[in-house]
Amino acid sequence: MRDNLGFIDSLRDTREPLIEIVLQPGTRTIVVQDPALIHQMLKALAPTLDKGRLYDKLGQLLGDSVVTATGRPHVRKRRQLQPAFAHTEISRYVDIMRTQVTATVATWKPGQSLDVREAMVALSLDMLAKTVFAGSLDDAVFRRLRSDLSVVMNGVGIRLMLPDWAERLPLPFNRRFDRARAGVRATVNTAVETLQASGHDTADMLSMLLRAIDEETGKPLTGDQICSEILTLAVAGTETTASVLSWTLYELARHPDIEARVHSELDEVLGKRPVTLDDMTRLPYLNQVITETLRLHHPGWLVTRRTTEHTRLGRWTLPPGTELAYCQHALHRDPQRFPNPLTFDPDRWNDPAQQPPPGAFLPFGDGKHKCMGDRFARTEMITAIATILRSIRLQLPHNHTVRQIARLTIRPHPLRMTVLPHHQPH
Repeated sequence: MRDNLGFIDSLRDTREPLIEIVLQPGTRTIVVQDPALIHQMLKALAPTLDKGRLYDKLGQLLGDSVVTATGRPHVRKRRQLQPAFAHTEISRYVDIMRTQVTATVATWKPGQSLDVREAMVALSLDMLAKTVFAGSLDDAVFRRLRSDLSVVMNGVGIRLMLPDWAERLPLPFNRRFDRARAGVRATVNTAVETLQASGHDTADMLSMLLRAIDEETGKPLTGDQICSEILTLAVAGTETTASVLSWTLYELARHPDIEARVHSELDEVLGKRPVTLDDMTRLPYLNQVITETLRLHHPGWLVTRRTTEHTRLGRWTLPPGTELAYCQHALHRDPQRFPNPLTFDPDRWNDPAQQPPPGAFLPFGDGKHKCMGDRFARTEMITAIATILRSIRLQLPHNHTVRQIARLTIRPHPLRMTVLPHHQPH
């Protein structure tokens, strides 16, 4: 509990392919450390595994969704949601995201000391809420939804770590979480009913979900089903995106040469116009910067699976009910797979000799449970960074030390930076 990241990193140093740890009394967890075995677990063994304790708990907290479902229900839910992440939809979201980033950055004043992580959480939440509910909520309702979502997001990270009985205690923290979760559900259900009654398409993700058909019943999704998907999307997407954006801004401030290369690429490709979806593939260096952030500062520190039958993993046979886990953070910093792993080096992704083997670099997971919002997330990150960098500069205080803290994601703490005008010379 005192140093979860240090503990997980220390497991890697043993060089054992599998290590058994006890996370909660009575629960054995096997940490899989060999990329070849992780690859086997996520691809070949996927049909015989379910998602494990972490996702069970998420399902209890947020409802049944594509993130928590396994087996046939997972495949069905994935197909229902796929259209919401199609290329044409993401193209529409880019305009919404960019508008939101521009509006947020306009509130930052030169000379201001900015808590970057808090600012990125707020920005990610706004970008997500605006893409999901662009035309479906009035301002007051939107603000209430955003504040409820914020409480739920912070609460999930704490609840995932607590034993189940602690959730039933009548503590202010539990009551606040339950109230906020009920608030989100009520808001989404009202928005669904209003949209259904009006019958018009508001060109946001909520409209897409309303058009989706449940294959099992042949009927549209219920308000409750839509709400579980949106809640999980908010928790899974906002916290992770905010962490990656914060770490990217931190590394750019630490490496003026890398920042200057990103600026010249943006100037060359965009000129004076705003960033669009077509630019996502035209900004190779910025893409490499994001990829390197996902390697060095991956927000995920424990991903779980569970065997449902006797399972052969490498040369071991595991009984049904065995909890499995892997850690992207430790995996991505392995010196055997990444030379100078603690150096922030976007150019490593240009070097064919440095490309990691299957299972060694998993920014969005792999296999049938790979994150379906990967293109959406990367688009969001590139749009945000490109827009922020062209508006202002962020400067780290002298000798500022940032620690990594693992909660729901691995986040930088404390990360305060000074806002400077964009044109100020280095």
